[in-house]
Amino acid sequence: MINRHSSAAVIAAASLLSLSACAGRDGAPRTEVAPVAAETISYEVGPCFGFCPVYNAAITSHGQVTFDGLRHTATLGRKSLTLDAAAYRAFATQLASYRPAAGTTAETACTTRISDQQHYRIVWTTSDGTVTTLEHDRGCRSERNDALNAVLQGAAEHLKIDEFARQLTRPGFSRG
Repeated sequence: MINRHSSAAVIAAASLLSLSACAGRDGAPRTEVAPVAAETISYEVGPCFGFCPVYNAAITSHGQVTFDGLRHTATLGRKSLTLDAAAYRAFATQLASYRPAAGTTAETACTTRISDQQHYRIVWTTSDGTVTTLEHDRGCRSERNDALNAVLQGAAEHLKIDEFARQLTRPGFSRG
């Protein structure tokens, strides 16, 4: 038979046990550490007059890569993979000189324009949510933009999504 005193002792012991789960080994309360918000570089590749791959891709400062194939890509839909933080830093370094002032949207300047080329939107999002955007038309030619085109041309390979982003024409899909 359980008396009032033993019931109270059981409740007290259970309470102490549950409270001890909140303490670390040194007896100090444990605090949950929120994961550090990642910075992200994303880019969208728009259509051209032909059958150019149309997709979105992003990499976080933790190395998480996402790909979303929209049209004329070997992979349609969403894929994810993990690289390392060094891959993010290398990509950020390649794009650093093209990054507009924080929190702004800018467009690349042209000296010559070729029509029917792909459009790129590059977005840098900081850990505090500040969004910085560069709009770039691949046909917007200048020495500086040709160098940016080379970076963007190699982006899929750098992010290891080149097989997903590979151009593929499917029956029944129109141009653009």
